[in-house]
Amino acid sequence: MGKIALQLRATLENITNLRPLGEDFRWYLKISLVISLLRLVVKMESVSKKDSVALKGGRGSASMVQKCKLCARENSIEILSGTIKPYNAEDNEKFKTIVEFECRGLEPVDFQPQAGFAAEGVESGTVFNDINLQEKDWTDYDEKAQESVGIFEVTHQFVKC
Repeated sequence: MGKIALQLRATLENITNLRPLGEDFRWYLKISLVISLLRLVVKMESVSKKDSVALKGGRGSASMVQKCKLCARENSIEILSGTIKPYNAEDNEKFKTIVEFECRGLEPVDFQPQAGFAAEGVESGTVFNDINLQEKDWTDYDEKAQESVGIFEVTHQFVKC
């Protein structure tokens, strides 16, 4: 399967540097198990860079490891180090890769943003922590800049790298 990138697109209003907050940020993904040409959809799962599960046979570790009940094969997803990137004001309304996954037997098919994002006011630099994107929109008020800030119409797609 290889590398799969999660790309985000959003409309940003007076805000920049939208990013997951911390190493323990949880990516909520609907995972598909791929066996030959058969694709079985698995329930929504969460993976974190902080999670580390040893792979069978001493082949390292991954963020998530699942064993297929049909063939007993071990399948995994690893959040690739250094691939987590912020979504900035200049990326406004364009798809941009925000994270990459190394996928072996498991493939993400849907992403559900949750709480745990952070961003900054464009003019003031005011930091907004614990942004919840579950509703695909978020608004607040930047006291320093005396203006409203927001993230709207959040969408995503997966792209093979």
